[in-house]
Amino acid sequence: MHQRILILDFGSQVTQLIARRVREAGVFCEIHPGDVDDNFIKEQLSLGLKGIILSGSHSSAYDEGSMKVTDAVFLSNVPVLGICYGMQAMANQLGGSVSWSDHREFGYAEVQVHGHTALLNTLEDGRTKDGYPLLKVWMSHGDKVTELPPGFKLMASTPSCPIAGMADEERRFYAVQFHPEVTHTVQGKALLSRFVLDICGCDGDWNMPDYVSEAIEHIREQVGNDEVILGLSGGVDSSVAAALIHKAIGDQLTCVFVDHGLLRLNEGDQVMEVLHKNLGVKIIRVNAVDQFMKHLEGVSDPEQKRKIIGREFVEVFQEEAGKLVNAKWLAQGTIYPDVIESAGAKTGKAVAIKSHHNVGGLPETLNLQLLEPLRELFKDEVRELGIALGLPHHMVYRHPFPGPGLGVRILGEVKQEYADLLRKADAIFIEELRNYMDPETGKSWYDLTSQAFAVFLPVKSVGVMGDGRTYDYVVALRAVQTSDFMTADWAHLPYPLLAKVSSRIINEVRGINRVTYDVSSKPPATIEWE
Repeated sequence: MHQRILILDFGSQVTQLIARRVREAGVFCEIHPGDVDDNFIKEQLSLGLKGIILSGSHSSAYDEGSMKVTDAVFLSNVPVLGICYGMQAMANQLGGSVSWSDHREFGYAEVQVHGHTALLNTLEDGRTKDGYPLLKVWMSHGDKVTELPPGFKLMASTPSCPIAGMADEERRFYAVQFHPEVTHTVQGKALLSRFVLDICGCDGDWNMPDYVSEAIEHIREQVGNDEVILGLSGGVDSSVAAALIHKAIGDQLTCVFVDHGLLRLNEGDQVMEVLHKNLGVKIIRVNAVDQFMKHLEGVSDPEQKRKIIGREFVEVFQEEAGKLVNAKWLAQGTIYPDVIESAGAKTGKAVAIKSHHNVGGLPETLNLQLLEPLRELFKDEVRELGIALGLPHHMVYRHPFPGPGLGVRILGEVKQEYADLLRKADAIFIEELRNYMDPETGKSWYDLTSQAFAVFLPVKSVGVMGDGRTYDYVVALRAVQTSDFMTADWAHLPYPLLAKVSSRIINEVRGINRVTYDVSSKPPATIEWE
């Protein structure tokens, strides 16, 4: 049994980032709703609980209807770290005071460190003019702690937030007003690592190579002698899920690879080569292009497109499952980011951003139980798991590809003509990213970007080719850099690279005469356009 950290979620959109940072420190953690009861905390203690983290929230700790931290958290005799709302809830419930602030802080801030607490001692990004340590952090709050609870001392402050951190080191309670889980807080990763390893005393025994045997054992216990059908998209997540389940139960797994006409160039052949030919995974390749295009005809709303594509996937799986007498399970490559963006996490507290076709909502008529061996893993953990399973590096480190495929990279109505144009443009973009090396790092720009793709815009623009006038379509290029896919910055691709990609697309893809580049970051934009 792994030592564990419990993260109590009070509704923050970035709670999953806390979990990711803890996992990066080599410590297993789970997220549960902030309003769990005392018995749940006692149960966690029996399972090796070493510490508790209280997340942020959009609520105010002093509101009558806000979630309270169950008393057992503060009586559990394990370290507790409060973040933003978690700090305010800790202060409010332990005898301090919290109130509305007339000077809200959203974004970059510099926090002055006070004292020599076990959490912040030696962590600094600079010094004040008086010589005090400074931390460069990310704030997002409208309330603030105005009075320390009994037993607490000041740990950090800003001019507009005099109590930006507090600590009761006797009880090992710590709290910060800023968000250490986001990359904008420079020492955030070190702070969370120090909390779980040094203060909570975790050994750091969570890693993907060791997880393989645990996951295999769990799958075998769950499935038994039943057969499993897996929807294989060709992306990293479903491919790793296929390799893991195949390693666990062999030929009890049958993968269904659906060609819906919205795949990347030559993707079907590549999937068959790696998984079927090299690893021996059973794969049924289904041509369902006409079926998908028929149902997508005339549909422009992105949510409706996603739901149609998800529905048709289920129908195809159901039909194929009917051919397998012992098929009892539908396996999917669902991972944590899918769940959080659909507000489908165990907490159900976050606001939904977009739906995912592989998260929740499976019809009763499917008559299959759901097997999601990657559901609790982050993208980087999935990649590490894939390498541990023996998948080739070029497949495991492919950029993410949405479940609905090019259906959400074609803005507006999906047509076969649009998909064909986009497929070719996207392939040129990826090829040039792979070929263009950065002299400083020695890496290709494909490896330096986290996700890159082309988007088809359903508009036409005037162009000139030779002596003739053209009136053709437009594509936008999108490339981002991120460590967690919850926030992302647009990639500053070299101009010569962009120029070559644009020139090749316009010259080689008949029907496209204009190329643009997207310079939006997430937030406020999302990585995908739809």
